[in-house]
Amino acid sequence: MKILNFGSLNIDYTYSVGHIVQPGETITSGSLEVFPGGKGLNQSIALARAGADVYHAGLIGKDGIFLRELCRNSGVNTDYIRVVETRTGNAIIQVSEKGENCIILYPGANREQTEEYIDEVMKGFGEGDVLLLQNEINLLDHLISEGAKKGMKIVLNPSPFDEKITACDLTKVSLFMINEVEGEQITGAKDPEQILEKMGTMYPGAETVLTLGDKGSVYANRTERIRQQPVKVKTVDTTAAGDTFTGYYLAAVMEGKDKPQAMKEAAYAAALAVSGKGASSSIPMKKDVDAFMRKAVS
Repeated sequence: MKILNFGSLNIDYTYSVGHIVQPGETITSGSLEVFPGGKGLNQSIALARAGADVYHAGLIGKDGIFLRELCRNSGVNTDYIRVVETRTGNAIIQVSEKGENCIILYPGANREQTEEYIDEVMKGFGEGDVLLLQNEINLLDHLISEGAKKGMKIVLNPSPFDEKITACDLTKVSLFMINEVEGEQITGAKDPEQILEKMGTMYPGAETVLTLGDKGSVYANRTERIRQQPVKVKTVDTTAAGDTFTGYYLAAVMEGKDKPQAMKEAAYAAALAVSGKGASSSIPMKKDVDAFMRKAVS
């Protein structure tokens, strides 16, 4: 069983600021750092570092070839990453002194995919494989449709949420990985319990993992709830926390671990991620997550 992550590859420009800039306000940043990023790349690296067999598909410009090398060096299969003429997607990220962040995305090459390219990649995957998707690429509807035809398990992180998400047939999704904001955008509910109830009603055949920041996370299907308490650490940068959680959760499930253990490993991995700077650079190795968990119970 393989994981195909059809996702974004970005170059992140991260500005350290006292607070997130307000409308009409001009502020000076304390520093600028450049990191590899993109939800797709982050999740592939998290999967690989967690020990999963992951293939990444996506597009980069010539300025982003180092992203392909990073993926390869991290254990991600990069045979399906293509180089195009359009500039690599990038993100402008503000990180406040409190560790909060806000992000502006330029899609670039991530939105240059064609149905022909997607169909060619998908030939290498079939029933029982996992198709992991986010919304930083184009033709998401085609990907979901083709993945379902092949009998793949479709995992969707609907971020950033926009009209492209609502245009997709989300009843074909097997697992939603969402936070509170995305949960409200999909269901119209703000309370976590109401979000999960509505997800179960709207998509009865799917599982949902709802991350709640410093309030932990919850796994839900139509009959079950599994709650994971937050792991307390000093927050430095939350940029890749959700992507780390997604990668480690999926890797644990595919390894055959039960849902409570998968939620626990994902929570500890995400906690380590927020303790460091950057996106992909903050994603921990499995041995470090294991050591962190052992230390927590000693």
